Amino acid sequence: MTPILPSINAFLNASAAILLVWGYLLIRRKRRETHRRVMTAAFVVSCTFLVCYIVYHVQVGSVRFQHAGPLRAIYLSILGTHTVLAAAVPVLAIITLRRSLAGRYDAHRRIARWTLPIWLYVSVTGVVVYFMLYHM
Repeated sequence: MTPILPSINAFLNASAAILLVWGYLLIRRKRRETHRRVMTAAFVVSCTFLVCYIVYHVQVGSVRFQHAGPLRAIYLSILGTHTVLAAAVPVLAIITLRRSLAGRYDAHRRIARWTLPIWLYVSVTGVVVYFMLYHM
């Protein structure tokens, strides 16, 4: 099971990114109920990713990027920003979700303006890190 987990994680990250964009488009079109369901799905997918990520890294440890030079610098730059922002996503996502579920839509909207781009960046760069680490 362990060798396939990085691919599953990349799929989950890509799925979260698609759901986040879809959810954003839905709310812009005032389709609130569908937005709520899609964003809940994005949250569940991201939680599933987190569990799979932890399971994999507990078993395997860290995986070293094998390339040197400018490519390594690019990888480390992406990984660094991804890692720092990834630490914020669970907190931001939970706060954003709780405010929505409590019907505090103004407060939800204020934090969602920060949560969405950070969460989307982390989801997309997670896929980029995967491809750079396992397919280059």
